[in-house]
Amino acid sequence: MDPLSMLWLLLTACGLDLSHAVNPFAVQQIPPDPCYDEKGAPRRCIPEFVNAAFGKEVHASSTCGKPATRHCDSSDPRKAHPASYLTDLNTAANMTCWRSETLHHSPQNITLTLSLGKKFEVIYVSLQFCSPRPESAAVFKSMDYGKTWVPYQYYSSQCRKIYGKPNKATVTKQNEQEALCTDGHTDLYPLTGGLIAFSTLDGRPSAQDFDNSPVLQDWVTATDIRVIFSRPHLFRELGGRDHEDEDGGASSSSYYYAVGEFQVGGRCKCNGHASRCMKDKEGKLVCDCKHNTEGPECDRCKPFHYDRPWQRATAREANECLACNCNLHARRCRFNMELYKLSGRKSGGVCLNCRHNTAGRHCHYCKEGFYRDMSKSITDRKACKACDCHPVGAAGKTCNQTTGQCPCKDGVTGLTCNRCAKGYQQSRSPVAPCIKIPAVNPTSVVTSTEEPADCDSYCKPAKGNYKINMKKYCKKDYVVQVNVLDMETVANWAKFTVNILSVYKCRDERVKRGDNFLWIHMKDLACKCPKIQISRKYLVMGISENPTDRPGLMADKNSLVIQWRDAWTRRLRKLQRREKKGKCLKP
Repeated sequence: MDPLSMLWLLLTACGLDLSHAVNPFAVQQIPPDPCYDEKGAPRRCIPEFVNAAFGKEVHASSTCGKPATRHCDSSDPRKAHPASYLTDLNTAANMTCWRSETLHHSPQNITLTLSLGKKFEVIYVSLQFCSPRPESAAVFKSMDYGKTWVPYQYYSSQCRKIYGKPNKATVTKQNEQEALCTDGHTDLYPLTGGLIAFSTLDGRPSAQDFDNSPVLQDWVTATDIRVIFSRPHLFRELGGRDHEDEDGGASSSSYYYAVGEFQVGGRCKCNGHASRCMKDKEGKLVCDCKHNTEGPECDRCKPFHYDRPWQRATAREANECLACNCNLHARRCRFNMELYKLSGRKSGGVCLNCRHNTAGRHCHYCKEGFYRDMSKSITDRKACKACDCHPVGAAGKTCNQTTGQCPCKDGVTGLTCNRCAKGYQQSRSPVAPCIKIPAVNPTSVVTSTEEPADCDSYCKPAKGNYKINMKKYCKKDYVVQVNVLDMETVANWAKFTVNILSVYKCRDERVKRGDNFLWIHMKDLACKCPKIQISRKYLVMGISENPTDRPGLMADKNSLVIQWRDAWTRRLRKLQRREKKGKCLKP
């Protein structure tokens, strides 16, 4: 419990009567969001029904007192009749009225234009008159903030003559957006307080299925309303004969239009994705959008919520916008209708610019040159590992997407194709980096003048302790570290291409670091004395023999050829220093 709540309990325990006090520390109950049910599932929500005209500015083409006349003087509050009276707060006891100039001083067509500030779904438009109702009037709407206008409804006792419309036409599903004309308002009485009210959905066949009627949804949508009074009732004040002018026509010197209340009943248009409208930072009226929608009317999906197309919410389905599935590897996506249809109208999102070396519509597999690390989730930033295929040993840079195995050249093996397979040895060709090791038959390499010898007895002199000491070091003509690169057969000899890495001792000055040859008789090689393999490093200690036809080093069964150990470097340098001090016995 928080400290403030504990203080409240202590005060109560001390006998203070706080029964009528409100606990100021109680957690405020947040009202539930109408756009979601008690389980948090989205549902249709709509703003409250309001008089959208209340407090809004009305532009009148004619207002009594502008300019001032003897009947109307805007400087005199008792005679002023501004257009603001049309949408202010009126009561039965205090009805304020806008009034036009007397028609003697202006054209008979008088307009009232009201801007709602954003799109509304208009259910009715009504005007309560302080003068007799006009004989002819028309209601128009705009859906683009006054750029274009379309008729909503006509009123006249002479519909065909004034507006070219039949009286009381029938509305069908084919003409649900057609403005009608009616003479139902033309009774002269009451002289004041009469009403003209237009219902946008009354008599429209699809009104009972409004959710599924885009035609009616468009029909009720408006940003502005305009009323045009075309013709007043021509009568004498107490119902006598109309005045006649010099030309025999009716005089209009005493006629005017006066309206006490201009109402537009409807809801802020939010397409079922908001329960209220509010003003943004610029003071414009906008919907408080939910269901991952945005826009003045919640008429589009928020960025990254394009997995299905935007739709208006209905009583049965909230049609919320769904986020694209990009496995946390993309920040942008787009909608593809063809994919949406192929998925059974379930998913149409396509991820853009997949990161972390992923690819695909959902960033769900690894891009070329990478493979899946199955120990990590696909949503992990390191779900894809680089193939790292060897530039020489691999036949390409793309590995298996599941195992990471690179495509190896013949004779090459390893996950990244970085070594020769069993039975193959390294070559110096980038085209075929590994070649087969030639088969050697021990009996075939023995000279015809010499009987084949048993390998154990033949190699016995070379076997024994491989420990490196000063005595062995001094007996050898050369002591070198080599890396075996390649081999070829020349007569009865194996000619190894080696890279001399270090020279610790050598009586032949021609032997230096770098590429050279190491000759071993096939008889010795067949009995593995010495034993030597391609692509490995060796310490070689032997006797110099340099026939003109075999330049380089030679090794035989009496030579010391053992796999290299880094720990020998220090010992060999020590032996090398002792030799220079004359410690070796002279031959």
